[in-house]
Amino acid sequence: MPLVLYDTLTRRKVPFEPVVPGHAGVYFCGPTVYSEPHLGHARGPVVFDVLRRWLEHEGLTVRLVMNVTDVGHLTDDADDGEDKLEKRAALERLEPMEVAEKYFWAYFDAMARLGVRRPSVVPRATGHIVEQIELTKELLARGLAYEAGGSVYFDVSAWRDYGQLSGRDPGEQVEGTRALVRGDKRDPRDFALWKAAEGGHLMRWPSPWGDGFPGWHLECSVMSTKYLGDEFDIHGGGLDLVFPHHECELAQARAAGKPFARVWLHWNMLTLNGEKMSKSKGHVVELAPLFELHDPLAVRFHLLRSHYRSVSDFADDALTASAHGLQRLRQGYAAWRAAPPAPANAEAWREARERFAVAMDDDLHTPEAIAVFFDVAREANRALERGDHGTVHAAADLFDELLDGVLGVPMGSLADDGSLMSGVTELLLKQRQAARKRRDFESADAIRDRLGELGLTVEDTPDGPRWRRSG
Repeated sequence: MPLVLYDTLTRRKVPFEPVVPGHAGVYFCGPTVYSEPHLGHARGPVVFDVLRRWLEHEGLTVRLVMNVTDVGHLTDDADDGEDKLEKRAALERLEPMEVAEKYFWAYFDAMARLGVRRPSVVPRATGHIVEQIELTKELLARGLAYEAGGSVYFDVSAWRDYGQLSGRDPGEQVEGTRALVRGDKRDPRDFALWKAAEGGHLMRWPSPWGDGFPGWHLECSVMSTKYLGDEFDIHGGGLDLVFPHHECELAQARAAGKPFARVWLHWNMLTLNGEKMSKSKGHVVELAPLFELHDPLAVRFHLLRSHYRSVSDFADDALTASAHGLQRLRQGYAAWRAAPPAPANAEAWREARERFAVAMDDDLHTPEAIAVFFDVAREANRALERGDHGTVHAAADLFDELLDGVLGVPMGSLADDGSLMSGVTELLLKQRQAARKRRDFESADAIRDRLGELGLTVEDTPDGPRWRRSG
């Protein structure tokens, strides 16, 4: 079946039909770099990393663009308040760009540990001020924006389609703006394209309307179309960005004559022990200390065990269960790779491969895709017991191609961890004992010899086999 994705705009699953055959242009909203990366920053990049890997696996060339907001994101997420970077800079006694650099690299270091590959392009808002001014001028020329007191606002009343992405009625739109106190707006729903910089505002640029800075929504309309074209395939972000951020993006881009994104993809929120995470309330987990307690790839694995459109909870017991599940898969994989060499049975896992593809093509249903690997592991362990080494090597190849290559969860090796090596060795010794009981001494000797090649000596004793490191 072809890939289908749930489109927020049409509220249905739609077939993925790229603008340019054989290519995919994908954009998603990245972080505002003013604080340490936390769990809320993790889900979107993991989801879009998997989307990119699956598209590439299916033969497409992918350009993945993720913006970084380093100006214009105000503390109330609308048109009032302090710039988040300037506020943090004052707290840390740094320049705003020092704050941006510090947390930019902290974010990408955390993403690398999660196995998220770097996007094709990572544009920053401050690097595209000229383009944002030009889009503002275009909307003014089309009569869809107006200048007031050195700021420029999009005229929502002049754009009939405003609200179609979020499905909000006019009353909800007014409530969502949180900017009713501004006297220079004609309509409280109107949103800033360009903001006049008040005295003392550090981040400011000259413009036809005076010194100021771009509105938060403007940057994504500009940077997505600059690197992907006026019409591109997929635009993504967190569900909390549908209104007002993505609603405003869509309005200003189409008002400027750009078809913009064909499909809107939104991931749902994360909860922490059943409660919505909130940075303002301190109910959030930063990634750096989390990674001291848990393997970052176990965190990634846990994220993928929930569908991206469902709520994912980070209770300790749930994360621990995911980590144990991943460990079982790794132990099985290591045992298969340690089995005596044999030509891989290419036909052994055809049905598993098909099930994986069906799951991924159904709106990236990663929980069902992961379930395939647990089924494969169970059958591969049975194949190992009966000495079918061609089948178990094929299972390991399948894990490399799909669990590692598409889902981004590598299996590692025996040398990665002492407890893993011990667990895998014990598993292999059980397989050897099973072979001896059925008098398959050839397979039993092959397992012993293979362990010897890996630097382990097996000794048969009255109490059962024991192993030690050679030398």
